[in-house]
Amino acid sequence: MNGQPAVGPKPPARPRRRYSRDVVRGNIEMYSMFLPVAILLIIFCYIPIYGIVVAFQNYAPGSPFVGPNVKWVGLKHFTTFFQSIYFSRLIGNTLVLSILNLIFGFWIPIIFALLLNEVRHVRFKKFAQTASYLPHFISMVVVAGILINFTTSDGLVNNIIARFNSNYSPQNLRLNASAFPTIYTVTNVWKGFGWGSILYLSTISSIDPGMYEAARIDGGNRWHQAWYITLPGLKNIIAIRLIMSVGAILAANSELILLIYSPATYETADVIGTYVYRVGLLQGQFSYTTAIGFFMAVIGFALTYITNMISNRITGYGLW
Repeated sequence: MNGQPAVGPKPPARPRRRYSRDVVRGNIEMYSMFLPVAILLIIFCYIPIYGIVVAFQNYAPGSPFVGPNVKWVGLKHFTTFFQSIYFSRLIGNTLVLSILNLIFGFWIPIIFALLLNEVRHVRFKKFAQTASYLPHFISMVVVAGILINFTTSDGLVNNIIARFNSNYSPQNLRLNASAFPTIYTVTNVWKGFGWGSILYLSTISSIDPGMYEAARIDGGNRWHQAWYITLPGLKNIIAIRLIMSVGAILAANSELILLIYSPATYETADVIGTYVYRVGLLQGQFSYTTAIGFFMAVIGFALTYITNMISNRITGYGLW
Protein backbone atom coordinates (compact mmCIF):
# COMPACT_ATOMS: atom_id res chain seq x y z
CA MET A 1 0.00 0.00 0.00
CA ASN A 2 1.26 3.49 -0.92
CA GLY A 3 4.23 1.88 -2.76
CA GLN A 4 5.85 0.61 0.48
CA PRO A 5 6.75 -3.07 0.95
CA ALA A 6 4.81 -4.89 3.56
CA VAL A 7 6.72 -5.39 6.79
CA GLY A 8 5.90 -8.38 8.95
CA PRO A 9 5.57 -8.21 12.70
CA LYS A 10 8.86 -8.00 14.60
CA PRO A 11 9.65 -10.89 16.95
CA PRO A 12 9.29 -9.93 20.58
CA ALA A 13 12.56 -8.71 22.06
CA ARG A 14 13.92 -10.84 24.84
CA PRO A 15 14.41 -8.86 28.04
CA ARG A 16 18.09 -8.33 28.74
CA ARG A 17 17.79 -9.12 32.43
CA ARG A 18 15.98 -12.36 31.70
CA TYR A 19 18.68 -13.36 29.19
CA SER A 20 21.46 -12.72 31.72
CA ARG A 21 19.57 -14.66 34.38
CA ASP A 22 19.15 -17.62 32.02
CA VAL A 23 22.87 -17.62 31.20
CA VAL A 24 23.79 -17.70 34.89
CA ARG A 25 21.32 -20.47 35.65
CA GLY A 26 22.50 -22.54 32.70
CA ASN A 27 26.14 -22.37 33.84
CA ILE A 28 25.68 -22.40 37.61
CA GLU A 29 27.96 -25.44 38.03
CA MET A 30 30.78 -23.77 36.10
CA TYR A 31 30.44 -20.53 38.08
CA SER A 32 30.43 -22.51 41.34
CA MET A 33 33.71 -24.21 40.39
CA PHE A 34 35.30 -20.88 39.45
CA LEU A 35 34.12 -19.03 42.58
CA PRO A 36 36.86 -20.30 44.98
CA VAL A 37 39.52 -19.48 42.38
CA ALA A 38 38.07 -15.99 41.88
CA ILE A 39 38.06 -15.37 45.64
CA LEU A 40 41.70 -16.44 45.95
CA LEU A 41 42.71 -14.25 43.00
CA ILE A 42 40.95 -11.23 44.46
CA ILE A 43 42.43 -11.70 47.94
CA PHE A 44 46.01 -12.57 47.01
CA CYS A 45 46.48 -10.95 43.58
CA TYR A 46 44.22 -7.91 43.20
CA ILE A 47 43.83 -6.46 46.70
CA PRO A 48 47.63 -6.37 47.30
CA ILE A 49 48.03 -4.23 44.16
CA TYR A 50 47.07 -1.30 46.39
CA GLY A 51 50.47 -1.71 48.05
CA ILE A 52 52.22 -0.43 44.93
CA VAL A 53 51.90 3.07 46.37
CA VAL A 54 54.71 2.09 48.75
CA ALA A 55 57.13 2.36 45.82
CA PHE A 56 56.50 6.11 45.65
CA GLN A 57 57.00 6.91 49.34
CA ASN A 58 59.36 6.31 52.25
CA TYR A 59 57.29 3.63 53.93
CA ALA A 60 57.83 2.51 57.50
CA PRO A 61 56.23 -0.72 58.79
CA GLY A 62 53.02 0.03 60.66
CA SER A 63 52.39 3.42 59.05
CA PRO A 64 49.36 3.94 56.76
CA PHE A 65 49.71 3.91 52.99
CA VAL A 66 47.78 7.17 52.63
CA GLY A 67 47.58 10.03 55.11
CA PRO A 68 48.96 13.40 56.11
CA ASN A 69 52.19 11.94 57.53
CA VAL A 70 53.13 9.92 54.46
CA LYS A 71 56.43 10.97 52.86
CA TRP A 72 55.98 10.86 49.08
CA VAL A 73 59.25 10.71 47.12
CA GLY A 74 58.02 10.21 43.55
CA LEU A 75 60.39 8.21 41.37
CA LYS A 76 63.33 8.41 43.78
CA HIS A 77 63.55 4.64 44.41
CA PHE A 78 63.35 3.82 40.70
CA THR A 79 66.17 6.27 39.98
CA THR A 80 68.24 4.81 42.82
CA PHE A 81 67.87 1.32 41.36
CA PHE A 82 68.71 2.39 37.81
CA GLN A 83 71.82 4.22 39.03
CA SER A 84 72.90 1.41 41.37
CA ILE A 85 76.25 -0.26 40.75
CA TYR A 86 74.41 -3.59 40.88
CA PHE A 87 71.83 -2.73 38.20
CA SER A 88 73.76 -4.01 35.18
CA ARG A 89 74.87 -7.16 37.00
CA LEU A 90 71.35 -7.97 38.20
CA ILE A 91 69.74 -7.41 34.81
CA GLY A 92 72.51 -9.31 33.01
CA ASN A 93 72.45 -12.32 35.34
CA THR A 94 68.66 -12.48 35.31
CA LEU A 95 68.51 -12.38 31.51
CA VAL A 96 71.31 -14.93 31.06
CA LEU A 97 69.83 -17.47 33.48
CA SER A 98 66.28 -16.95 32.21
CA ILE A 99 67.28 -17.20 28.54
CA LEU A 100 69.27 -20.38 29.21
CA ASN A 101 66.28 -21.84 31.00
CA LEU A 102 64.01 -20.71 28.14
CA ILE A 103 66.23 -22.23 25.45
CA PHE A 104 66.58 -25.63 27.12
CA GLY A 105 63.69 -25.78 29.56
CA PHE A 106 61.08 -24.76 26.99
CA TRP A 107 61.90 -27.15 24.14
CA ILE A 108 62.95 -30.27 26.05
CA PRO A 109 59.39 -30.98 27.33
CA ILE A 110 58.12 -30.75 23.74
CA ILE A 111 60.81 -33.11 22.43
CA PHE A 112 60.24 -35.49 25.34
CA ALA A 113 56.48 -35.55 24.66
CA LEU A 114 57.08 -36.25 20.95
CA LEU A 115 59.50 -39.08 21.73
CA LEU A 116 57.28 -40.57 24.41
CA ASN A 117 54.33 -40.49 22.03
CA GLU A 118 56.26 -42.80 19.67
CA VAL A 119 56.87 -45.44 22.36
CA ARG A 120 54.71 -48.48 21.73
CA HIS A 121 55.64 -50.49 24.84
CA VAL A 122 52.86 -49.49 27.26
CA ARG A 123 54.61 -50.48 30.50
CA PHE A 124 57.83 -48.68 29.63
CA LYS A 125 55.86 -45.63 28.52
CA LYS A 126 54.02 -45.43 31.86
CA PHE A 127 57.28 -45.94 33.77
CA ALA A 128 59.02 -43.18 31.80
CA GLN A 129 56.11 -40.79 32.40
CA THR A 130 56.02 -41.48 36.13
CA ALA A 131 59.80 -41.20 36.50
CA SER A 132 59.85 -37.86 34.67
CA TYR A 133 57.06 -36.43 36.87
CA LEU A 134 58.67 -37.32 40.20
CA PRO A 135 61.29 -34.49 40.36
CA HIS A 136 58.49 -31.93 40.21
CA PHE A 137 57.13 -33.15 43.56
CA ILE A 138 60.49 -33.06 45.34
CA SER A 139 60.84 -30.06 47.63
CA MET A 140 63.18 -27.37 46.35
CA VAL A 141 65.06 -27.54 49.66
CA VAL A 142 65.68 -31.26 49.14
CA VAL A 143 66.79 -30.63 45.55
CA ALA A 144 69.22 -27.96 46.76
CA GLY A 145 70.60 -30.32 49.40
CA ILE A 146 71.18 -33.06 46.82
CA LEU A 147 72.78 -30.54 44.46
CA ILE A 148 75.15 -29.26 47.15
CA ASN A 149 76.28 -32.81 47.96
CA PHE A 150 76.76 -33.71 44.29
CA THR A 151 78.87 -30.63 43.52
CA THR A 152 81.32 -30.82 46.44
CA SER A 153 84.99 -31.54 45.67
CA ASP A 154 84.45 -35.26 46.44
CA GLY A 155 80.89 -35.37 45.11
CA LEU A 156 79.38 -37.37 42.28
CA VAL A 157 79.85 -34.73 39.57
CA ASN A 158 83.56 -34.28 40.28
CA ASN A 159 84.10 -38.04 40.35
CA ILE A 160 82.43 -38.45 36.95
CA ILE A 161 84.48 -35.62 35.42
CA ALA A 162 87.69 -37.07 36.89
CA ARG A 163 86.92 -40.45 35.31
CA PHE A 164 86.92 -38.91 31.84
CA ASN A 165 89.68 -36.34 32.44
CA SER A 166 92.73 -37.52 34.35
CA ASN A 167 94.15 -33.97 34.54
CA TYR A 168 91.03 -32.58 36.22
CA SER A 169 91.45 -31.10 39.71
CA PRO A 170 88.32 -31.62 41.87
CA GLN A 171 86.75 -28.43 43.16
CA ASN A 172 83.57 -27.29 44.85
CA LEU A 173 81.55 -26.47 41.74
CA ARG A 174 78.88 -24.64 43.73
CA LEU A 175 81.46 -21.99 44.60
CA ASN A 176 82.61 -21.65 40.99
CA ALA A 177 80.94 -18.59 39.46
CA SER A 178 81.48 -19.74 35.87
CA ALA A 179 79.84 -23.12 36.56
CA PHE A 180 76.74 -21.69 38.23
CA PRO A 181 74.66 -21.00 35.05
CA THR A 182 75.16 -24.62 33.94
CA ILE A 183 74.25 -26.01 37.36
CA TYR A 184 71.17 -23.80 37.56
CA THR A 185 69.95 -24.65 34.05
CA VAL A 186 70.47 -28.42 34.37
CA THR A 187 68.69 -28.49 37.72
CA ASN A 188 65.72 -26.48 36.44
CA VAL A 189 65.36 -28.63 33.34
CA TRP A 190 65.64 -31.89 35.28
CA LYS A 191 63.04 -30.79 37.81
CA GLY A 192 60.50 -29.42 35.37
CA PHE A 193 60.69 -31.14 31.97
CA GLY A 194 58.52 -34.13 32.91
CA TRP A 195 55.78 -32.04 34.49
CA GLY A 196 55.93 -29.58 31.62
CA SER A 197 55.33 -32.36 29.10
CA ILE A 198 51.93 -33.30 30.55
CA LEU A 199 50.11 -30.56 28.67
CA TYR A 200 51.75 -31.54 25.39
CA LEU A 201 51.02 -35.25 25.88
CA SER A 202 47.35 -34.56 26.64
CA THR A 203 47.10 -32.38 23.53
CA ILE A 204 48.73 -35.07 21.38
CA SER A 205 46.20 -37.63 22.64
CA SER A 206 43.37 -35.41 21.35
CA ILE A 207 44.68 -35.32 17.77
CA ASP A 208 42.49 -37.31 15.36
CA PRO A 209 44.09 -40.79 14.85
CA GLY A 210 42.64 -40.82 11.33
CA MET A 211 45.20 -38.20 10.32
CA TYR A 212 48.06 -40.54 11.26
CA GLU A 213 46.39 -43.41 9.42
CA ALA A 214 46.03 -41.27 6.28
CA ALA A 215 49.69 -40.27 6.54
CA ARG A 216 50.79 -43.91 6.77
CA ILE A 217 48.69 -44.79 3.73
CA ASP A 218 50.38 -41.97 1.81
CA GLY A 219 53.80 -43.35 2.76
CA GLY A 220 54.62 -41.00 5.63
CA ASN A 221 56.98 -42.37 8.27
CA ARG A 222 57.02 -41.42 11.96
CA TRP A 223 59.20 -38.39 11.31
CA HIS A 224 56.75 -37.08 8.73
CA GLN A 225 53.80 -37.73 11.06
CA ALA A 226 55.49 -35.86 13.93
CA TRP A 227 56.52 -32.92 11.73
CA TYR A 228 53.34 -32.47 9.70
CA ILE A 229 50.65 -33.67 12.13
CA THR A 230 51.80 -33.68 15.76
CA LEU A 231 53.73 -30.39 15.83
CA PRO A 232 50.98 -28.40 14.03
CA GLY A 233 48.53 -29.89 16.53
CA LEU A 234 50.67 -28.50 19.36
CA LYS A 235 51.08 -25.05 17.78
CA ASN A 236 48.48 -23.31 19.94
CA ILE A 237 49.82 -24.75 23.21
CA ILE A 238 53.42 -23.95 22.24
CA ALA A 239 52.46 -20.36 21.40
CA ILE A 240 50.67 -19.80 24.72
CA ARG A 241 53.47 -21.37 26.78
CA LEU A 242 56.07 -19.29 24.92
CA ILE A 243 54.15 -16.08 25.60
CA MET A 244 53.99 -16.84 29.32
CA SER A 245 57.67 -17.86 29.45
CA VAL A 246 58.87 -14.68 27.73
CA GLY A 247 56.65 -12.56 29.99
CA ALA A 248 58.31 -14.10 33.06
CA ILE A 249 61.86 -13.71 31.74
CA LEU A 250 62.82 -11.35 34.61
CA ALA A 251 61.44 -13.78 37.19
CA ALA A 252 64.25 -16.31 37.44
CA ASN A 253 63.89 -19.21 39.87
CA SER A 254 64.95 -17.13 42.87
CA GLU A 255 63.99 -19.88 45.32
CA LEU A 256 66.56 -22.30 43.91
CA ILE A 257 69.21 -19.61 43.58
CA LEU A 258 68.78 -18.50 47.19
CA LEU A 259 69.34 -22.08 48.35
CA ILE A 260 72.50 -22.81 46.36
CA TYR A 261 74.30 -19.52 45.70
CA SER A 262 76.93 -17.82 47.87
CA PRO A 263 78.85 -14.52 47.86
CA ALA A 264 81.51 -16.28 45.78
CA THR A 265 79.01 -16.72 42.94
CA TYR A 266 77.25 -13.33 43.09
CA GLU A 267 79.03 -12.41 39.87
CA THR A 268 76.86 -14.83 37.86
CA ALA A 269 74.17 -15.94 40.34
CA ASP A 270 72.81 -12.74 41.86
CA VAL A 271 69.50 -11.90 40.16
CA ILE A 272 66.76 -9.36 40.79
CA GLY A 273 64.78 -11.74 43.00
CA THR A 274 67.70 -12.55 45.30
CA TYR A 275 68.67 -8.87 45.51
CA VAL A 276 65.10 -7.96 46.49
CA TYR A 277 65.20 -10.63 49.21
CA ARG A 278 68.47 -9.41 50.69
CA VAL A 279 67.70 -5.69 50.53
CA GLY A 280 63.97 -5.84 51.20
CA LEU A 281 63.51 -8.52 53.85
CA LEU A 282 66.94 -8.62 55.47
CA GLN A 283 67.67 -4.86 55.37
CA GLY A 284 64.07 -3.62 55.61
CA GLN A 285 64.10 -1.33 52.54
CA PHE A 286 60.48 -2.04 51.63
CA SER A 287 59.81 0.99 49.44
CA TYR A 288 62.98 0.49 47.43
CA THR A 289 62.33 -3.19 46.74
CA THR A 290 58.64 -2.53 45.98
CA ALA A 291 59.80 -0.15 43.27
CA ILE A 292 62.05 -2.89 41.87
CA GLY A 293 59.15 -5.34 41.88
CA PHE A 294 56.92 -2.81 40.13
CA PHE A 295 59.62 -2.29 37.49
CA MET A 296 59.77 -6.07 36.90
CA ALA A 297 55.97 -6.24 36.59
CA VAL A 298 55.87 -3.45 34.00
CA ILE A 299 58.62 -5.06 31.91
CA GLY A 300 56.92 -8.45 32.21
CA PHE A 301 53.59 -7.04 31.03
CA ALA A 302 55.26 -5.27 28.10
CA LEU A 303 57.06 -8.46 27.02
CA THR A 304 53.84 -10.48 27.35
CA TYR A 305 51.91 -7.95 25.26
CA ILE A 306 54.55 -7.80 22.52
CA THR A 307 55.01 -11.57 22.37
CA ASN A 308 51.26 -12.10 22.29
CA MET A 309 50.92 -9.65 19.40
CA ILE A 310 53.71 -11.39 17.45
CA SER A 311 52.21 -14.81 18.16
CA ASN A 312 48.79 -13.73 16.94
CA ARG A 313 50.26 -12.50 13.67
CA ILE A 314 52.49 -15.52 13.04
CA THR A 315 50.48 -18.45 14.41
CA GLY A 316 47.00 -17.02 14.92
CA TYR A 317 47.05 -18.03 18.60
CA GLY A 318 47.53 -15.91 21.70
CA LEU A 319 46.32 -15.20 25.21
CA TRP A 320 43.81 -12.69 23.86
